[in-house]
Amino acid sequence: MNAKATQAIIFTLVGCMLNNIFLEYIIKLDPGAGHLITLCQFIFIAMQGLIFTSKFGTVKPKIPFSNYMTLVVLFFTTSVVNNWAFAFNIPVPLHMIFRAGSLIANMILGIIVLKKKYTHEKYLSVILITLGIIICTLYSSKSKETSCTDCNVGTGDVPEKNTSEEEVSTEFFFWWMIGIFLLTGALLLSAAMGIFQERLYQKYDKHPQEALFYTHILPLPGFLLYSVSLSEHIDIANKSDMYTVPLINISLPIIWCLLFLNVVTQYMCISNVYILTSECASLTVTLVITLRKFFSLVFSIIYFQNPFTLAHWIGTIMVFTGTLMFSETHKKILGAFLPPQEKASKKKN
Repeated sequence: MNAKATQAIIFTLVGCMLNNIFLEYIIKLDPGAGHLITLCQFIFIAMQGLIFTSKFGTVKPKIPFSNYMTLVVLFFTTSVVNNWAFAFNIPVPLHMIFRAGSLIANMILGIIVLKKKYTHEKYLSVILITLGIIICTLYSSKSKETSCTDCNVGTGDVPEKNTSEEEVSTEFFFWWMIGIFLLTGALLLSAAMGIFQERLYQKYDKHPQEALFYTHILPLPGFLLYSVSLSEHIDIANKSDMYTVPLINISLPIIWCLLFLNVVTQYMCISNVYILTSECASLTVTLVITLRKFFSLVFSIIYFQNPFTLAHWIGTIMVFTGTLMFSETHKKILGAFLPPQEKASKKKN
């Protein structure tokens, strides 16, 4: 792995974890802000690319527009659906479980579409990582799922006082299942997008910044479909509590401050993910993103004071064991202590 890929992995982990923290703060204040969050992220990255990548349209794309349009449809749909799911009673920890499942989805599509073959150790490591995250996430989301009388139902409305607990529970479960359905679709689309990107780079070489720009600027007209929702949640953001920004002493609505931090860290995260897609295989990229989700989950448990049970520790051990197996760290450590003659004979074999 080269220095560029290593740096991208570090910035991906840091940027994505910070992004998830700001996202959780926003969702706590406005659970239905998914479309607004996505739009702000797309505008910021598109404007940055317009200035520095395409230089206001003077630089011609190296990958044909027809290929970008396929990538745009996949990326836009995945991004919108993932953030939209929060409006259907999906808590942040449960949201992570489906996005973490992309590791297995990516491997399955890699076998079917790219005809790839993996070692038994790789299969086992992916299963361990995914199961570990599933255990941690399920136990983290239990408290939110069982207290549905206090949860937002459907579109974020609080149930009326005369509504029975059974009716609230049934309605909660109905909308929750729709959220699960949306996340399942986003999972498959995300895995397909990873495979498509890998094939695109194999054919047209690596152009991560160009791909980042076009996948964010081309879908912008699609947000007109969500104009009503956007208008509603912009109003909610404007009416949120005021926050005095340090150093400059300017008071702004707290949701807009959090959105700004979310957008900046999202750019840090996604730009380095695109570098990774050009430097590593799609399964390795998915592994890095999956580990980021796990670290975010653990941090969320500690920072937001969620309980860390025995099940969480079991999940933690499974994830780190799977990571060591996937990266073959144990083999590298053992290899470092082997005599030079044995190293040379192993390379020949």
